[in-house]
Amino acid sequence: MIPALCLEQLRAPIRQCLVRTCIQSLLFLGLVAAIGLGLNLVFLAAYLVCVCCSLQSSAVQTKHRHPCCITWTAVAAGLVCCAAVGVGFYGNSEANDGVYQLIYSLDNANHTFSGIDVLVSGTTQKMKVDLEQHLARLSEIFATRGDYLQTLKFMQQMAGNIIVQLAGVPVWTEVTEELTELVNQTGYVEYYRWLSYLLLFVLDLVLCLLACLGLAKSSRCLLASVLCCGVVALLLSWTSLAADTAAAVGTGDFCAAPDAFILNITEGQLRTEVTRYYLYCSQSASSPFQQALTIFQRSLTTMHIQVTGLLQFAVPLFPTAEKDLLRIQLLLNSSESSLHQLMAMLDCRGLHKDYLDALTGICYDGLEGLLYLGLFSLLAALTFSTMICMGPGAWKHCATRDRDYDDIDDDPFNPQARRIAAHNPPRGQLRSFCSYSSGLGSQTSLQPPAQTISNAPVSEYMNQALLFGGNPRYENVPLIGRGSPPPTAVC
Repeated sequence: MIPALCLEQLRAPIRQCLVRTCIQSLLFLGLVAAIGLGLNLVFLAAYLVCVCCSLQSSAVQTKHRHPCCITWTAVAAGLVCCAAVGVGFYGNSEANDGVYQLIYSLDNANHTFSGIDVLVSGTTQKMKVDLEQHLARLSEIFATRGDYLQTLKFMQQMAGNIIVQLAGVPVWTEVTEELTELVNQTGYVEYYRWLSYLLLFVLDLVLCLLACLGLAKSSRCLLASVLCCGVVALLLSWTSLAADTAAAVGTGDFCAAPDAFILNITEGQLRTEVTRYYLYCSQSASSPFQQALTIFQRSLTTMHIQVTGLLQFAVPLFPTAEKDLLRIQLLLNSSESSLHQLMAMLDCRGLHKDYLDALTGICYDGLEGLLYLGLFSLLAALTFSTMICMGPGAWKHCATRDRDYDDIDDDPFNPQARRIAAHNPPRGQLRSFCSYSSGLGSQTSLQPPAQTISNAPVSEYMNQALLFGGNPRYENVPLIGRGSPPPTAVC
């Protein structure tokens, strides 16, 4: 959008315009994310103020309703958090796969470019230096034969033609340096981006689990910690949303017209016909290097014929020339092998495949991953906003629950009541109904002890049994309180 428009208007300072517009786009998207975060915080502050006021005014009416609402809200927030983390994992994996596919394609293209430069420079070096040395020694040997000297001059002209044709092949040194730097920076940034999102997923899951644990344990300290960390996670969610949106917009702008973008970027560095040849690679289009490679091959063939003739006719007359002629023949064979490799590397099919693979990685997998990461950020922001909104209700619920437990001291299910009962001595102790003596007393002399336990605990227990169960039970009522006969003593 913005970069493409600027590149159409200003074609001269392409790189400066691209950098400037990218910075402007990032600042604009960061401002939008900051506005969204501010509105979210304002909404949360207003909601929390309203909820706190309503809890103060209607604490009695909502006493039995809040726990259910808080529980289901926590369950919904936990499910949304799990869904957000699942979406985030998928998006992070897709984005990582797309980026590494881009890096792999750029590495292949970089290897092709560097290979072309090596072949061109190596062949040029052979024609300029090695062949010239052999031709100079042969000129000294064939100094008395003008026809042989004419043949050597013709071979020198053919070598000059090869050098001229190789000079027309683009030099990719600057391109390979830029691609190498781009690959290194992209891999470095992608590694830390992937790791940062992974840690953010773990943080979100841990906060959701701690929130559920705090509600289950009714722990105010744990809830307060989760709420504070939830605010931090909310800020991180909006920050990640801004980063994902900026990356997605920039990637989408490139993927809308990648061919035009590359043509504008490479203008002034490469010929337009060369760039179009590799971008489109149509069967009807001819290679811009076809003529140069054809002249290269014909020159090598002509030089082979000349060297073969000299080996056949000049060596019997000048035996010392055989060594240089054989070396020239080996040099020509090596140059022919380099020619075939150069033809394969300059063919558009290999580089065009790398280009399509790079587009597939960044425009399909990468862009899809960024969109899923943006969805994760939205769901995470919704989750932590919900957790912050239910914070006052959960806090009030914990306070109400503690007050209710304090009101029922004799509740057998109340842990505070059990702790109190463990520290307080029993109200009365039953004496034994049977005393054993070896010489005195019998069963008829046993007298029931004085009853020291009143019926007050019995009635109190009966009332509590009616309250919790509906039917009075006698398991904990003393036997004398029931009116039962004393047990038979076996002495």
